[in-house]
Amino acid sequence: MANTSLFESAVNWIRKGYPEGIPATDFPPLLALLTKVLDEDQIMRICMELAAEQGIGTPLTEEQISNAISKVSDQPPTEYEVNQVASRLAAVGWPLAAESKDQVHDLD
Repeated sequence: MANTSLFESAVNWIRKGYPEGIPATDFPPLLALLTKVLDEDQIMRICMELAAEQGIGTPLTEEQISNAISKVSDQPPTEYEVNQVASRLAAVGWPLAAESKDQVHDLD
């Protein structure tokens, strides 16, 4: 995966970790994890791409995703919830000690 960007890797880890789709209870802790390594535009792209793949009934809007990111910033999930999601993703390759977005230069 050396030639795979962090963005592409994140999408792949989420696909593998949640092959049936992301349950609503895991969405906030997943966003909390993503905000540590990706910027809002990249998170937006991941959410839109995965929502399209999962064929959710109601179209997802950028405003909804942005609001969800803001909510996670204002009311973060518990450490336990984040650890549960991180463990699930780590089982499929997510690095538990993921680089921060400040350290990552080539995300696209």
